[in-house]
Amino acid sequence: MPLVQTGSPRLRRRSLIALLAAAPGGADGAETDAARAAWAAFQARFVAPEGRVVDTGNGGVSHSEGQGWGMLLAVRAEDRRAFERLLAWTRRHLRRPGDNLHAWRYRPGGVPPVEDPNNATDGDLCIAWALLEAAHRWGREEHAALGAGIGRDLLRLVVRRVGPTCLLLPGVQGFERPEHVVVNLSYYVFPAFGALARAVPDPAWARLAADGLMLLRLARFGPWDLPPDWLQVARRDGALAPAVGWPPRFSYDAVRVPLWLAWAGLREEPALRQAHRFWSATRQHPPAWVDLQTNAVAHYPAPPGIMALARLAAAAPPGTGPFPESRPSPEAPDYYSAVLTLLAQCAAQDAKIFR
Repeated sequence: MPLVQTGSPRLRRRSLIALLAAAPGGADGAETDAARAAWAAFQARFVAPEGRVVDTGNGGVSHSEGQGWGMLLAVRAEDRRAFERLLAWTRRHLRRPGDNLHAWRYRPGGVPPVEDPNNATDGDLCIAWALLEAAHRWGREEHAALGAGIGRDLLRLVVRRVGPTCLLLPGVQGFERPEHVVVNLSYYVFPAFGALARAVPDPAWARLAADGLMLLRLARFGPWDLPPDWLQVARRDGALAPAVGWPPRFSYDAVRVPLWLAWAGLREEPALRQAHRFWSATRQHPPAWVDLQTNAVAHYPAPPGIMALARLAAAAPPGTGPFPESRPSPEAPDYYSAVLTLLAQCAAQDAKIFR
């Protein structure tokens, strides 16, 4: 699939940066109370006393993305004490030497617990976003400085050009090949781009957003026209394909694409509509994933967290109906389902996708 740009890049970027630069509206009292209750339940199950967010479905490890998501949820719940605890643990255990980014995984009991110093770009984006929200809410200039520092290092270390296209690497190392570059489209956290564009003014944020949307419009595979978890972009001609070395699936990563689009107010994007189409067509027994080359589906259903994203995708386009209130219950099977459910609720609040 060749990479072809359409429309005026300048106009597209101007409209995107205007959209992304708009600060989200604040939650009302009832929403804040609901966020506090949901966060308290999540924290009791998935946050260790020292501030480590525990991935209970993945051997009890912690990831930079989980720390960033936890910090975002703590800000939304106005839990400053928990936010500071999560931030302190993150900086103490995951901060990389030499820059402001963070190692992607922590294994408790490992020797050392951080075996791979490579970062995960989505984790750093969400940590920076949470810091900037905390700075705005609580007037902490040091948090604004930390968030801006992460933003500057992301622009310096994980942004690449392939021909005319600006790409976001999933990490500093390991995703650039002689023939192609690998990206993960769920790492394009569009609402974080908006927060960082305000804190670190640079036209690169608009380029990343515009070219990320272009990739999503073109990276549509299988009968459902869905994006894969991992995508390769050919250096020679920009051709797109599911990345070699990963299953060619719309799965646990790519399901976050509709979340970020809805959250940023990009509610007419084809990737959001196609995800809704897939989940609606399989409504009675939605599978956890679909193979975009063979059309095979998982033999087990999508977990509750993915179903929360399906409800968000169904309600996000104008005129398609309200977003049902949904919060993680004590029966949420694991951390990932619980956090996706809470993030979907935050997206619905910010984008005003309500009853």
